[in-house]
Amino acid sequence: MDHFELKNGVLHAEDVPLTAIAEAVGTPVYVYSRATLTRHARVFRDALAKLPRIHIAFAVKSNPNLAVLKLLAQEGYGADVVSEGEMNRALAAGIAAGDIVFSGVGKTRGELASAVRAGIGQFNLESEEEGVELAEIAAAQGRRATCALRVNPNVDARTHAKISTGKSENKFGVPYDRAAAIYARLAALPGLEMRGLAVHIGSQIGDLEPSREAFVKMGELMRELRGQGLAVTHMDLGGGLGVPYKAGEQLPTPDDYGALVAEVAKDWDATLMFEPGRVITGNSGVLVTEVVRVKQGAVHPWVVVDAAMNDLARPAMYDAWHDFAAVRPSGERMVANIVGPICESSDTFAMAREIDAVKPGDLAVFRTAGAYGATMANTYNSRALVPEVMVDGSRWAVVAERIDPATILAAERVPDFLERP
Repeated sequence: MDHFELKNGVLHAEDVPLTAIAEAVGTPVYVYSRATLTRHARVFRDALAKLPRIHIAFAVKSNPNLAVLKLLAQEGYGADVVSEGEMNRALAAGIAAGDIVFSGVGKTRGELASAVRAGIGQFNLESEEEGVELAEIAAAQGRRATCALRVNPNVDARTHAKISTGKSENKFGVPYDRAAAIYARLAALPGLEMRGLAVHIGSQIGDLEPSREAFVKMGELMRELRGQGLAVTHMDLGGGLGVPYKAGEQLPTPDDYGALVAEVAKDWDATLMFEPGRVITGNSGVLVTEVVRVKQGAVHPWVVVDAAMNDLARPAMYDAWHDFAAVRPSGERMVANIVGPICESSDTFAMAREIDAVKPGDLAVFRTAGAYGATMANTYNSRALVPEVMVDGSRWAVVAERIDPATILAAERVPDFLERP
């Protein structure tokens, strides 16, 4: 459920017509619904309510906007971060350092040192080498870093290959069959407090059976480690629960997920940690765009919009589907190809798609754009960096300004040796 609905023939975000935002801010523009974000945060949390001890850390990479993080902090969420920049965003949003989990396969020495100084709650170690380095850094600061070891369970999440993270050929975590020995060696280092295990098999998961397989394997590893006298008090089960991108699509719900976890982990006696991202923010946002022109094609017309692959990269990167809808639908339909203005054939949002009939100057939206939308935007073709807006009932505010090409150009310098003959 989201709060983007037609009212009097115009698509609204809560009580605000998208036409009003487009007129004031211009297009393309991301628009988020506070009510949808709040609802999804609570639905996910409530689905885990029967579990005895939990910690929920929002996956900041899915939507790092400061206003989004502030809202989730107010809902009691921690943060799962993968860079120092994301850590600083989480802290700026009011998320306590102790509620931050630092994940990511390529944490630099500088990032590790900064995170230790900040006192973050848990490092998810991706390798033994990272653990050894972190132990040295923490010891040099007179501290112990609290850690979990990320394990690669060699389980196929059955999602897109580019967002699968739990197979042996993926770069994440340590091999399952070597994890116990690595955990034991890291637990002996004076700068570390090893307290748990972590697993994350992929994103946009639409089948819970791979998650069940991975969780069962992690439970077995936990029992093995405890049998060796090692402490395992926390189990980070990651995130990745999918959201419906197509109207009418049926996927596992947070309640389904919570029931699975409760079944598998019933005798673990551990604090269970979760890193939801897309399932919180995905349906909370749309990308509003204007139709530039409709030109004839060999088979179907080309609907050229002012949003592009630099604004919404998922279709170009993953062949991802986003529903496309007119802001003022006439009731007529057409079959068309939807593309952006970037000088790349990959700047394509849909081919031979049945959509609301549109003409030049019409506004439309790409739905389910609240996750992995603005966060992946760039300025390719010297285009502006897309702005973001948040709606709260009948109120709205710009929560990230459009950064225009002139501002970007002003940050560049021509060296003296090119100014001289």
